[in-house]
Amino acid sequence: MKPQTTLVHAGDRRRLGSYIPVSTPIFSSSSFFYESIGELADVFAERQPGQTYARMGNPTSEGLEDLTKALEGGSCAFATASGMGAVHLALMAGLLDRRPAIVAADVLYGGTLELLRSVMPRTGIEVRFCDFCDLEGVQRAADEVGPSVLLVETLSNPCLRVADLDKIRDIATAHNALMLVDNTFTPLLIRPFDHGADMVIHSATKYLAGHGDVLAGVVVAQEEHREALRHSQRCLGGNIGPFEAFLVMRGMKTLALRMRQHCSNARKVFEALRDHPAVERLIYPGDPAHPDAATVAALMPAGQAGGAVGIDVKGGIPGAYRFVDKLRLVKTSASIGDMTTLALHPSTATHRMLSQEERDAIGVTDGLVRLSVGGEHIDDILADLRQALETQ
Repeated sequence: MKPQTTLVHAGDRRRLGSYIPVSTPIFSSSSFFYESIGELADVFAERQPGQTYARMGNPTSEGLEDLTKALEGGSCAFATASGMGAVHLALMAGLLDRRPAIVAADVLYGGTLELLRSVMPRTGIEVRFCDFCDLEGVQRAADEVGPSVLLVETLSNPCLRVADLDKIRDIATAHNALMLVDNTFTPLLIRPFDHGADMVIHSATKYLAGHGDVLAGVVVAQEEHREALRHSQRCLGGNIGPFEAFLVMRGMKTLALRMRQHCSNARKVFEALRDHPAVERLIYPGDPAHPDAATVAALMPAGQAGGAVGIDVKGGIPGAYRFVDKLRLVKTSASIGDMTTLALHPSTATHRMLSQEERDAIGVTDGLVRLSVGGEHIDDILADLRQALETQ
């Protein structure tokens, strides 16, 4: 079945009796009972299928998990209350009964960086950061640390670099480490399991749900990681609620249509602004001059390089602020993947915890504005961007 068809049908059609609902209902009950205590005991002991307590499982969230594992081609999935919940769950399961050491990309979502920089080390977990587009650097870091986990994003947030997943997989294999891939920016465009990933992470708040109305995450994994993930999720308790699971499932039915529009509009924004005099630098993975152009061509479908564009506006922070404040159609937001085009200034928002030197080193410049290109008509998007740039 093609991915576009899978998104419409997977996870639904659960038989509830003699009838089958067309879409998965919202099961809001926090617990479930049986006619006898023996039957409940059998379900707890997994001698027969069933539900017991919502932290252990819920029919609505299980529908979302079935849908997401079908999308990514994994064996199991675990839905969480947020994208950061998914990152935390994947890392904890990946480190379970293994050496507490992580090698992570130095350019990641700010929340993930904060978790790795300020929380993990305090629990005795060693974290080493390096440029995952520098394979020799990754190899050196892995040799020195001996990690149990390598963590990378398909598109680095917000600099939009693209690491060679196949070669990262080789490094992970050589060190008996798991490769965890955050695929939030590129659902449908990259399938990390095809490149050796052990777990795939999504902030479902973003492109999967797609409408800016839900907070959610999901981890998809290969079969050998099922028990570690299930045990960790039940103990940590970061489960998604049934209403949120329902909203993500509803949004995912149109994911293929939305991603096509996001990718098309982002490409047109790049083409229209690449020579604009007010723009210092334009970052777009589909740019033939992108430093990772060969990797992009190998990993992504032709002509589809995601819905994000980085606009490095002249004038540093004052120039970036003038540009963002003049936008009218485009809204200022810390999220991505909505149908509304969104703009953010990473150096004073998601990556504000980094020092100036650290931001400069990884390319989060003072003038950089991350643009998540939405589904509006491209003429309206371009008109708004152009009028805002005229003030520079």
